Amino acid sequence: MFPLGRLLGFGFLSWLAPFAVSVCLFPIRQSNRPLFESLMAAVVALSGAALFSLYLRRIDRGFRRQGVLAGCLWCAMNIAFDLPMFSFGPMQMPLARYLADIGAAHLAFPAICIPVEWLLESKTA
Repeated sequence: MFPLGRLLGFGFLSWLAPFAVSVCLFPIRQSNRPLFESLMAAVVALSGAALFSLYLRRIDRGFRRQGVLAGCLWCAMNIAFDLPMFSFGPMQMPLARYLADIGAAHLAFPAICIPVEWLLESKTA
């Protein structure tokens, strides 16, 4: 059995941390969009890696399953939390534009979690 509450809690934090940083960096988005995009990619990657590391502290087996589950679930949660804001809220944009501009960045979660779990699984096998 995996700790679903922790998995969902860290998934929420994987959305909240980059969102909070993006609000703080929003003036940069207006003046220097490429810099903003680069900073946000780094923030998403760093927060994803840090949160997955914290999540794994209480996991002692089944790393492969945990990595795929966390990476895919967190990606889906981030998109689900973003969609209302970017579909109806202050940052309205079409779904295709959202997925290309922002949603694709959430692929960082499975891109981080899956290789880490493969490494851990191979080290413990």
